[in-house]
Amino acid sequence: MLIQFHILQNYAPSNLNRDDTGAPKDAVFGGVRRGRISSQCIKRSIRRSTAFAENFSQDDLLGIRTRKLPFLIKEELKRQGVDEPDLSLIVDKLSGVGRKIEKKNQDVEGEIEGDAEVAEKEDMVKQLMFLGKNEIRPMASALLETYKKMGAKEWGKADIEKITKGLKTSLPRSVDIAMFGRMTTSDAFEDVSAAVQVAHAISTNALNQEFDYFTAVDDLADEPGAGMIGDIEFNSSTYYKYVNVHWEELLVNLGGDMAVAEQGVLALLDAVVKAHPTGKQNTFAAFNLPDLVLVEVTDANLPVSYANAFLKPAKASHDATLMQNSIAQLEKYIEKVTAAYNLHPKRACLNLDGEEFPRSERVKSLDELKNWLKACLPREV
Repeated sequence: MLIQFHILQNYAPSNLNRDDTGAPKDAVFGGVRRGRISSQCIKRSIRRSTAFAENFSQDDLLGIRTRKLPFLIKEELKRQGVDEPDLSLIVDKLSGVGRKIEKKNQDVEGEIEGDAEVAEKEDMVKQLMFLGKNEIRPMASALLETYKKMGAKEWGKADIEKITKGLKTSLPRSVDIAMFGRMTTSDAFEDVSAAVQVAHAISTNALNQEFDYFTAVDDLADEPGAGMIGDIEFNSSTYYKYVNVHWEELLVNLGGDMAVAEQGVLALLDAVVKAHPTGKQNTFAAFNLPDLVLVEVTDANLPVSYANAFLKPAKASHDATLMQNSIAQLEKYIEKVTAAYNLHPKRACLNLDGEEFPRSERVKSLDELKNWLKACLPREV
């Protein structure tokens, strides 16, 4: 079963997701420059959202992305009563977990530059790792057991790969790892295929990048004039967002726990709608909720993005806003795709304009939409 979310969301002037120059990210789509919010940015805002925290933090069902694995293992071993010098001998080995860096300044996401910097940070591994909090305790226990079997002398000579080869942790129970997956280069952790796919959000309209020129005044200065000057790039765009969830894959990643899977899908919908990127929000405070949220549920695993509805950029007109015309283009495109490919998903739509959306059940609130989605989810495996 596939669950798909299609969202139209207008942001006021903002710089939500920056590139290396500090400008809002963009992309060319349909031969036209568009505003863009990266999928990584959207996924982080979901993982760090209030919806996820309220649903999963208390049960340790949220993961963390960190290089501080040795520190986490050390704290857990302390709780298990391990003292020096055994504690240091076990933890010191962990700096070799993850991908090895052979050249300085290697441009690989999740690594740091050069072995020298690694050596200076003994409580860190070389690769940024996505860990479930529930994985730390069993890993610490397995390391301790292996250490006792090998003895301090053999442990000191052993490669970390040999030590971690038999430490693959049990199926991850962390909801965000089950959803968004992970890839590691360490035998200590299982790779996880993502059950959720998130597209880069792109603007339905052609991008019009703008600049905010600003000055700051020294309050204690004796002379008039600016203490500093600067500028920030920003834009205001209506974005199309697309997310899909493969139910069976999610269920497998969660060890068949249907209750947690259902809770996860509903929390995901809540977070996709309410969570915002944090870029420059203290400056722009662009906290705009979506005008349209369309949810589709189908038995067939056929993901369909409707981004092509905006190959021709939407525009405001004398009798309709940019959002209204974006909705109209989306409606027209969905009708064409549905007819051409014989698609018949279950659909429900929350539309702030209150207008009926073609081939979908109309709901009046997010809670009503979540209840509709909950009723569509399987009750048993």
